Amino acid sequence: MYKILRFFLFKMDAETAHHFTLLWISRLMKIPFVPALMKWLYVVEDKKLERKVFGLTFKNPVGLAAGLDKNAECIDAFAALGFGFVEIGTVTPLAQPGNDKPRLFRLIQDAAIINRMGFNNEGMLTVKANILKSQISKLKSQILIGGNIGKNKVTPNENATDDYLKCFDVLYEVVDYFVVNVSSPNTPNLRALQEKEPLKQLLFALQQQNNTKATSKPILLKIAPDLTHEQLDDIVEIVTETGLAGIVATNTTISRDGLSTDVKQVEAIGAGGLSGKPLTQKSTEIIRYLHQQSGGKFPIIAVGGIMTAADAMEKLNAGATLVQLYTGFIYEGPGLIKEINKSILARG
Repeated sequence: MYKILRFFLFKMDAETAHHFTLLWISRLMKIPFVPALMKWLYVVEDKKLERKVFGLTFKNPVGLAAGLDKNAECIDAFAALGFGFVEIGTVTPLAQPGNDKPRLFRLIQDAAIINRMGFNNEGMLTVKANILKSQISKLKSQILIGGNIGKNKVTPNENATDDYLKCFDVLYEVVDYFVVNVSSPNTPNLRALQEKEPLKQLLFALQQQNNTKATSKPILLKIAPDLTHEQLDDIVEIVTETGLAGIVATNTTISRDGLSTDVKQVEAIGAGGLSGKPLTQKSTEIIRYLHQQSGGKFPIIAVGGIMTAADAMEKLNAGATLVQLYTGFIYEGPGLIKEINKSILARG
């Protein structure tokens, strides 16, 4: 069924299709029988799928990655499709339009996407209001929400910590865990915050703020797939020193190696982060390296190139505790969530 829908969606501009899908999935889920139908088609319910990670109980280990539901408008709809958790954002303190269009491109030959969205979102206050609306529904109690936070484009790096702290304070009451995004390639100079000292300062500040709350929330760090082993060793050290709850590995890559799409077409698209199948192996290698270097001391949420159930199982075997879908969900639809959960159950 999804392949028929995808045929028509892929006839549209990629960003138009994205907004069209979010609009209609939200509307359809308000029709009384639709959530039950979706549950029958896609949801796998089994206590054996539950995962207790950084103090939270995930209904199943398959989540929606940040970037699809930036403004927390479709949390209940994605819950009805079988996801065990949804990561909203990236959220910034102030609303911002993001980069100029076009900024989202499909590489169908490679089962990939290039995006340079630039943290387009409606800002932390609107996102908080949207989550509060969802909390009156029955589905909210069945799904965990992650808050992926970043800085506004106009905020200089020396003031970036202030932006992250603002988002943390505003979203604290409505999300279950936080993800610090310093790894998007689409905000100028953002990745400079991944350097050891600036990153430590940022994370220590967030943890200090976290410790002032009645109950602290898990804070994770999302990293780029383009880091060297030396940089990954620094990440392991920083996570340990700052007491972070874990890592999300990985964001999109700036590499264009090994693509089947015509070089001229790729060059015409220009800058942006690449996701999807070309990232599968690179992301898995980073997960395996982090798991080995850390001795499995912290959880890893795997994201990047999970296009099949076998891809998800490979990442779990490499040391991941949970997995997230983005491009794989766009290309394969909600059936992929079901396939992964069934594979996990079959593994025992």
